[in-house]
Amino acid sequence: MYEMLVGLEVSDNEIYAQYRAAMKPILATFEGAFGYDFMVSEVLLSQVSEPINRVFTINFPTQLSANNFFEDNDYQSIKSQYFEASVRNTVIIASYEKQA
Repeated sequence: MYEMLVGLEVSDNEIYAQYRAAMKPILATFEGAFGYDFMVSEVLLSQVSEPINRVFTINFPTQLSANNFFEDNDYQSIKSQYFEASVRNTVIIASYEKQA
């Protein structure tokens, strides 16, 4: 399983929730899923200067399926409509092959 640990600065929780609802059916077609999802009130240590207030894991069967999901035209349309209106910063904290 391929997993990514992602940090975001979500600026509008309502629009971000609409993004999540709209993208989940597409995510499922690529056999992707969220593992963990946290709202963060305080970051004590970070390797980037961008603020983070949301941290989650997203996983796929393979890195190729992750790449295909993120490049998918339907996903890109939803991202343009909702994600870009609700997220100020994105930080890929880590990506790795995870043992099941």
